[in-house]
Amino acid sequence: MGFARTCSVTLVGVEGVVVEVQADLEPGVAAFTLVGLPDKSLTESRDRVRAAVVNSGGEWPQKKLTVGLSPASVPKAGSGFDLAVACAVLGAAERIDPRVLSDIVMIGELGLDGRVRPVRGILPSVLAAADAGFEQVVVPECAAAEAALVPGVSVLGVRSLRQLIAVLTDEPVPDEEPLEPERPDPLMAGLRDPGSGAVTAMSGGPGRYDQGHDLADVVGQHAARTAVEVAAAGGHHLFLEGPPGAGKTMLAERMPSVLPPLDRQASLEVTAVHSVAGLLPPGRPLIDTAPYCAPHHSATMQALVGGGPGTARPGAVSLSHRGVLFLDETPEFSSKALDALRQPLEAGHVVIARSAGVVRFPARFLMVLAANPCPCGRFSRTDDRCECPSSAIRRYQARLSGPLLDRVDLRVEVDAVTRGALTAAGARGEATATVADRVRSARDRAAARFHGTPWRLNSEIPGRELRSRWQAAPGAMDEAERSLERGVLTARGLDRVLRVAWTVADLAGHDRPDAGDVALALQLRTGVPRGVPMTIGAGV
Repeated sequence: MGFARTCSVTLVGVEGVVVEVQADLEPGVAAFTLVGLPDKSLTESRDRVRAAVVNSGGEWPQKKLTVGLSPASVPKAGSGFDLAVACAVLGAAERIDPRVLSDIVMIGELGLDGRVRPVRGILPSVLAAADAGFEQVVVPECAAAEAALVPGVSVLGVRSLRQLIAVLTDEPVPDEEPLEPERPDPLMAGLRDPGSGAVTAMSGGPGRYDQGHDLADVVGQHAARTAVEVAAAGGHHLFLEGPPGAGKTMLAERMPSVLPPLDRQASLEVTAVHSVAGLLPPGRPLIDTAPYCAPHHSATMQALVGGGPGTARPGAVSLSHRGVLFLDETPEFSSKALDALRQPLEAGHVVIARSAGVVRFPARFLMVLAANPCPCGRFSRTDDRCECPSSAIRRYQARLSGPLLDRVDLRVEVDAVTRGALTAAGARGEATATVADRVRSARDRAAARFHGTPWRLNSEIPGRELRSRWQAAPGAMDEAERSLERGVLTARGLDRVLRVAWTVADLAGHDRPDAGDVALALQLRTGVPRGVPMTIGAGV
């Protein structure tokens, strides 16, 4: 008869729940029972753990074995419990002192040969362990750098179960042959999650996303460049409409490099989401640059907002948390998928309900929409090259619902690039570094203004707080209020104009928005010219 306990972590969304793993050995017919609402992959750990223990030189107890996962009411999923189950069994068999195991959290999958494989969600799992008061964590060696991001926790990275047993029993630690650098790492096989419906800026490797891309590559498009700068400075959503080849995608792809680096808290949030999704770049335990997600227009609602069969996975809105979500050819997305974005655009998170429970993923992103003006893409108010019937144009433009567009702060028409603009000497605009400096300065002004509040960007301020504590100059909002009376703006739209006006003022160095700042914000919001230049600061 023997009993031992240790701990592991199960994930509910990006939040971890510490689970106590208990092993009990009783006389009787040899059997292995696993209880505590395990899923299919966790149930299969019985065979993985048995083979790993035997192939690590241990002796499998020939008794009635029961392993319990507590709290029993919480569903457990994944293979990350293997290491804890194996050590609890060895503790009950007195191969390891049970007292050594009780204060350690163990996370890792076991191969049949006893090698410890990485699993998704190491960072949020260790964060949950730290919040629960644990100070020692055992993880796969290749994930130790990710686990070490959590302060106040001692991290032990192991390559195999043999090594962990030796550490826990004060025996000489055996050497495990490292893999040859040029060979693919089988331990990472299956860790990444292809086919998630989105790609991220970091999945291609270290460094900024648009290394080799520069805003100076975009010819002309002064209004669109100004809108990109305002969107980046204030975190405002942007809609670019124009013919094919005008530069909409080029502008969106260069948005991440205009955004400032992530602070420590934002980096941990982004890293946790990508770790759970299996998209954490190898060799980069901490993501410190803004993510960029550009799902194809065939993406389903689950691919955009999250979900899917079995355990809910983060969607594109969560993978672009603290970064940019670019929806190219927006009218080609299903209307159901697009309208599902309305709630996370307002709340900054997405809640997914399943029969097994409810998960919550962060989703505070900057959305960039790009669309052609009509099915053929040549519709314009200045010429008649479009061959689409007016009814087809209306149906095409109606694919973007009014409630969704009402949540978009900036709407800009991107005109076709002329021959003169493309071939003119000195046609290149401002470089990314120049614009990024102004964006960083504007964000610093906003952060200083919001010091002591939970907000950091103008786009995050609730309308009530905005109207009562951060008002524009006297008379500056008169034209915007008249637009509200005429039905051009909704009440939400008026608040968004004031938010954009504050961002314009921050970029221009004004203490608060004046009539010119509000006029530019109103022009960016409605697309109707207000007689103000579409440039800010140094201009283009």
